[in-house]
Amino acid sequence: MGFERLGPRQIAAMRAAGRVAAQTLATIGAALLPGMTTQEIDRLVREDTARRGARPSQLGYHGFPAAVCTSRNDVVCHGIPRVTERLAPGDVIAVDVTSELDGWHGDNCATFVIGDASAEARHVVEVARRCRDAGIASVRDGVRIGDVGAVIEELARGEGCGVVREVGGHGIGRAMHLPPHVDHFGPPGRGARLRAGMAITIEPILTLGEPGVMTDPDGWTIRTRDGSPSAQFEHTILVTRDGCEILTLS
Repeated sequence: MGFERLGPRQIAAMRAAGRVAAQTLATIGAALLPGMTTQEIDRLVREDTARRGARPSQLGYHGFPAAVCTSRNDVVCHGIPRVTERLAPGDVIAVDVTSELDGWHGDNCATFVIGDASAEARHVVEVARRCRDAGIASVRDGVRIGDVGAVIEELARGEGCGVVREVGGHGIGRAMHLPPHVDHFGPPGRGARLRAGMAITIEPILTLGEPGVMTDPDGWTIRTRDGSPSAQFEHTILVTRDGCEILTLS
């Protein structure tokens, strides 16, 4: 199956969109404090994105009611910002920012530790970051998606963490979500081949306990079944012949 491969002008547009998304995420990360509501995070994302001449890609996507996903503690992903939800010391929160600039999308996520979190929470956050980076380091023209996923899964398991299988990365460009779906688990040798010029996201979600998940009645919020904390890190990348270019560096 063929997937879109970008030309020079399209790549330049993706770089610009990725830069906006990364700058907004960095701005939000620096502003997080105990006592802040996740609704305040949403407001800050809207304001910062607008200042940069872009719009939040997530707002209204399939009916999603917010401009950002705020996934706190046992929430795996797609957490909806709420005025009643306040950050507390010891929390971990994944902030997923996607920005649309001139019709192109940049997508990134980071998990932030609020105050002095437990050693276990800090561990899953650090391993999630390392898994993202290991997956990115394995990308180059010709590798299969399963090859990238196997690298991520091996590292996570070696550190005693689970990899959530129900959600994964994706192609990105003129739309926030495009083929191919990018699993963050193996086995190697499976799945579509990545080709130079493709833009995708690498965004593993790790859990401390078993990686089983459930969805809340709101239809969006996905959380761990056992209540254990989770963490996610994400970059948008451009596949190149010898590796990849990270498009969401702040």
